[in-house]
Amino acid sequence: MANNSTEPEPSDSLKAFGAILKVFRERASLTQEQLAPMVRYSPHFVGSIEQGRRLPPTDFVERAEEALDAFGVLKAAARHVARQPGLAAWFRLWAQLEATSVGLCTYECRVVPGLLQTEAYARSVMLSVPPPPTREQVGERIAARLERQKLLTRTPPVAFSFIVEEAVLLRGTGGEDVTRELLEHLIVCGELWNVEVQIMPLRQPHHAGADGPMQLLETPDNRWLGYAEGQQTGQLISVPKDVSLMQMRYAKMRSQALSPADSADLLTRMRGAL
Repeated sequence: MANNSTEPEPSDSLKAFGAILKVFRERASLTQEQLAPMVRYSPHFVGSIEQGRRLPPTDFVERAEEALDAFGVLKAAARHVARQPGLAAWFRLWAQLEATSVGLCTYECRVVPGLLQTEAYARSVMLSVPPPPTREQVGERIAARLERQKLLTRTPPVAFSFIVEEAVLLRGTGGEDVTRELLEHLIVCGELWNVEVQIMPLRQPHHAGADGPMQLLETPDNRWLGYAEGQQTGQLISVPKDVSLMQMRYAKMRSQALSPADSADLLTRMRGAL
């Protein structure tokens, strides 16, 4: 039987936009009823969008952007409503924000960050995590990852800081050949003038990153956002107090990790040992 409802089935991207709208509405201490007249739509309509059951009209996005002082995030999310192959649903909004950022900080303790992965390493990671992807899925994911990596050499440039746990590199994902190529690639990336790669040593008694991986992003209007990811989920963090806490932790980790020069030396020694 055909579905004649005007409300589409919830999709990942619609639900992602709705979740972001809710974050900024609550950040502004507004109820759906209070936001409704500001965007000139009914409270029911606002609720439907937050639940991912309606496509957000352009005028709704523009008014919500202004009413919630969302500094471009809602507009970016609206552009991201269409599905992008190869990116996890929970990561798509962050990828869109990355594309317009002026600065990006990443701490990773699970795998080498996607922006620094080689194709062979990326493939090995994808094939390691159940359920096994299809050939088409692997191709889409690798293509999306390589497309994101163009940010490293984009004009205007983005300032990058990466902190990666030494243990991630010692794991040897994909075997010796894959690891050797990865180490060489990290050395080359670290030589880019706008990229800093720091290795967090295996032995570090004082570690500010005990709560797990994180990312921080600076928008073109010099606002900061945070992102945290777990199993099958990702969370955009926009509350200034929470973002400030993440910045504090990241700054501490930069002082605890090896310097970029010492990190390059370690990577060179690790490559030579294979």
